[in-house]
Amino acid sequence: MQNSFEKIYEVVKRIPYGKVATYGQVALLAGNPRWSRVVGYALHVNPDPDSIPCFRVVNRLGEPSSAFAFGGKNMQILLLEGEGVQFIDGRVDMAHFQWNGE
Repeated sequence: MQNSFEKIYEVVKRIPYGKVATYGQVALLAGNPRWSRVVGYALHVNPDPDSIPCFRVVNRLGEPSSAFAFGGKNMQILLLEGEGVQFIDGRVDMAHFQWNGE
């Protein structure tokens, strides 16, 4: 049986290249829509950033994390832009880049 962090990591691993998901979306797909903050805690202690692309998770407004644990907010933006994700006024263009969960 998986714990909450393991469930979250499995969802984050499914976010495709060039797409993002919100904390709430990851929480819902991991089994509990109230886990948005838990998602943040899990990503902050990500044990395997190479396999668990936590940089693909943004807030509900499409904003990158100011507390991105693996190089800061600017690094998260660079990683997303490197995958072709576009920003409008500092936010991900969610209409085009939000993952549909499939």
